[in-house]
Amino acid sequence: MTNFLRPFVAVLAFAGSVLAVNGSSKATGPLRTLEANPRYFTDGSGKVIYLTGSHTWANFATDMGKEKPVPLDYEGYLDFLVAHHHNFFRGWLWDVPYSRQGPNGGPFRWDPMPWMRTGPGLATDGLPKFDLTRFNQAYFDRIRSRTIAAGKRGIYVSIMLFQGYAWVKDRTDKDGFPYDGRNNINSVDAGPGYAAVTLEFPAVTAAQEAYVRKVIDTVNDLDNVLYEIANEANVHSTAWQYHMIDFINAYQATKPRRHPVGMTAHIRGKVRLQELFNSHADWISPSCDDGYIKDPPIATGSKVVIVDSDHGYTWKPLKQDGPALQQAWVWKNFLRGYQLLFMDPYLSRTEGTSVGRNNPEGTNPDEPYFGLKPDPYWETMRNAMGRARLYAEKMDLVTALPNRELASTGYCLAHPGIEYLVYNPGPGKEFTLVLEAGPYEFEWYDPTAGRVVETGRLTTQAGVRSFTAPFSGDAVLYVKRFASKGAGPR
Repeated sequence: MTNFLRPFVAVLAFAGSVLAVNGSSKATGPLRTLEANPRYFTDGSGKVIYLTGSHTWANFATDMGKEKPVPLDYEGYLDFLVAHHHNFFRGWLWDVPYSRQGPNGGPFRWDPMPWMRTGPGLATDGLPKFDLTRFNQAYFDRIRSRTIAAGKRGIYVSIMLFQGYAWVKDRTDKDGFPYDGRNNINSVDAGPGYAAVTLEFPAVTAAQEAYVRKVIDTVNDLDNVLYEIANEANVHSTAWQYHMIDFINAYQATKPRRHPVGMTAHIRGKVRLQELFNSHADWISPSCDDGYIKDPPIATGSKVVIVDSDHGYTWKPLKQDGPALQQAWVWKNFLRGYQLLFMDPYLSRTEGTSVGRNNPEGTNPDEPYFGLKPDPYWETMRNAMGRARLYAEKMDLVTALPNRELASTGYCLAHPGIEYLVYNPGPGKEFTLVLEAGPYEFEWYDPTAGRVVETGRLTTQAGVRSFTAPFSGDAVLYVKRFASKGAGPR
């Protein structure tokens, strides 16, 4: 079968002297919460590892296709991430073998699955039943090889363990769902509903735990691993997710390495945010509807929070808001102490109720659902995340904390007297910043053009100082104390 989804990747020009983008540095780890600033992870070096990137539905464990699953060009996808200066993605799976993809089209066939399809007898999708005691090694080999390949490019992977959304929204009498007793030979039966995201049936939970152990065994020695319990399971899943988090942590305690475990929002509109914060998860991903769109709250550091457009800031409001507000969403969240993910349609030609979401260029000859080049409309989101990461790496995020009060814009990361990063979403160009006395270097960054427009030095007394960007539109100002003696104003 032809390897497809090799996207046309334009080299992203990060102008100015902020950072060279080459994607050659290896991901290091394992990641752990940074004690000095628990809004972020570190690899043990004491430095912040700031995570951001695009993710898409068939990017990792399972392939999809209308008639038969068609493989993603994974190296091409990694090229795409590196070109946008991304270093993180959610590694998707779809564990309902014959199902829709939510509102995006289908039904599709999905493969490989974690277990062997040995029969006897046929599952409801027309293929042999699963034996939940026999793992499909090819599935786990893929998870391992793809995680390794990402790590070599400096990219971290959150391995999605269960597809909670599909278990609730996409179940049918022809789906072949492995935990449905009609589809396995082991008398493991969660029934036709959403009981697989509960602890109602011990045999189902035991099969899920065995699968999780196998995943952990497969990747425990790798540096660039995170885990996500489930994608958008429903409100009934909270106790089950808590159990799985604790189970993973207990099992990892018996292994050489421990990797961060995440809990993401329930199906949009249903989440109780406090349930995420109350969990034992190392990181969480809330619903954007809980305040993370127009004016995000200050990150407290009680959890590492990764704000993902997949959860609430969906494609319709994104398109209604337009590119300027999409870009502002990235920078606002970054300066409030969060990391960002974009649910990127990539090469999917979305259909059904999602017509208009994505228009990739060209048509893949093996599967017309996919295009050949990503829709350029979403470049604003992709670029904004990579450009924000430039400054996340330029700054010392160990000591620079989000602060509403120092800048009149309300968006400031600062270690007062040492360095400041201010975002001005506009529309006014002038704003004020409270500085401590001393000499500073500064640079103006145009986040729309992706370039440093002006640099200079200033010496100031303590107090409020006004700034005006030398260009129109939203603006980023970076100010850092100048160490050399005798520096004068410019």
